[in-house]
Amino acid sequence: MRAGVELRSSSHITGHPAIPKEQEAGSPTAEVCRRHGISQPTFYAWKAKFGGMETSDAKRLKAVEDENRKLKKRLAEQVMDSATLKELLAKKSF
Repeated sequence: MRAGVELRSSSHITGHPAIPKEQEAGSPTAEVCRRHGISQPTFYAWKAKFGGMETSDAKRLKAVEDENRKLKKRLAEQVMDSATLKELLAKKSF
């Protein structure tokens, strides 16, 4: 690690659409990455995800992804409950 540069794990940062826009505005990719403490692969992943999005669009995308994650978790819990009940019913019928 270079002095004065703190690298952050991409798992702790969810990305921000303004970061790729800095590069599109003319800043070198390496400089943008250094300034934000991210790797170039992370930068390009964010650029692929947020390219052309406004901040409000990115917030909406994050909200929809969070809602989707919660719904998937609830569905998995319901499937497990259903499987448990079927198993109990099968044992009681013998």
